[in-house]
Amino acid sequence: MANQNAKGLKRLINACFFSVAGFKATWQHEEAFRQEVMLLLVTTPLALVLGDTALEKVLLIGSVVLVLLVELLNSAVEAVVDRVGFEHHELSGRAKDIGSAAVMLSLIWAAVTWTLLLL
Repeated sequence: MANQNAKGLKRLINACFFSVAGFKATWQHEEAFRQEVMLLLVTTPLALVLGDTALEKVLLIGSVVLVLLVELLNSAVEAVVDRVGFEHHELSGRAKDIGSAAVMLSLIWAAVTWTLLLL
């Protein structure tokens, strides 16, 4: 286990390793995350070509990055809920449904952003 009392540069280095581990775990265990990364890989070059200004390009790419951020948080919620137990519980189901709704809302936001900027 890493030193939880690390300070300064050591704390930042530890945080980077934890973040990489989080990306790896999400990539390995979450198909939706892999699909959304593929979406980012396809849409980023499109945004760079189709966006007229730097701001438009950032908004187009950022809207898809937002989807990845929400998916990471949703995956974390699902992992914690599953850690607590696999038996059906109303609150566990609600937590997972709310996380899923957040992902859906971020996808809608990305679609609206792309539509408004490109049409």
